[in-house]
Amino acid sequence: MMYLVVGLGNPGPDYAGTRHNMGFRLVDGLAERLGAAVSRPLFKSLTGRVSVSGKTVILAKPQTYMNLSGNSVAALVNWFKIPPAGLLVVYDDIDLPAGKIRLKPRGGHGGHRGMESIIEKLGSGDFARLRIGIGRPADPDRDVAEWVLGRLTPEEEEIAGRTLERAADAVIALIGEGIEAAMNRFNRDVV
Repeated sequence: MMYLVVGLGNPGPDYAGTRHNMGFRLVDGLAERLGAAVSRPLFKSLTGRVSVSGKTVILAKPQTYMNLSGNSVAALVNWFKIPPAGLLVVYDDIDLPAGKIRLKPRGGHGGHRGMESIIEKLGSGDFARLRIGIGRPADPDRDVAEWVLGRLTPEEEEIAGRTLERAADAVIALIGEGIEAAMNRFNRDVV
């Protein structure tokens, strides 16, 4: 089976260091670890191809901006004929504390606009997702959009580095061992 690992984020240098681009960062880190580049334009995404545990994996970063991610993801799923079990979407989650990751085999969008777009375009939430915690702002009056589009502090960046390494390990485990085994190993609270 072929896999499609999609990292969500917003394109361009203005968004590069923001909390909302954790999905992009995970895909970039995974590509670097596996000796690939995510640079081939295809269906409004930057893509790359790697092998994990003998399986072909397409890495993708939609360039449509977060809220329209479904357009690119649906086109890639159709083009590569990816079954629901072969799709993994990686994204930031404000409701998960920084430093935590969560794998799930399926679900809803949880208020995340990128996931909402993907579920709408695919007509189903029956695909795996890996949520990377970014936490909520300490000030409850702070605008959430401003928070997720804000840059990480040095302390947050240190936590994010460790978290993204663990998230990359989780993706590799999911492809090599399956979702249940990966969930059992990586859904524990380790920072």
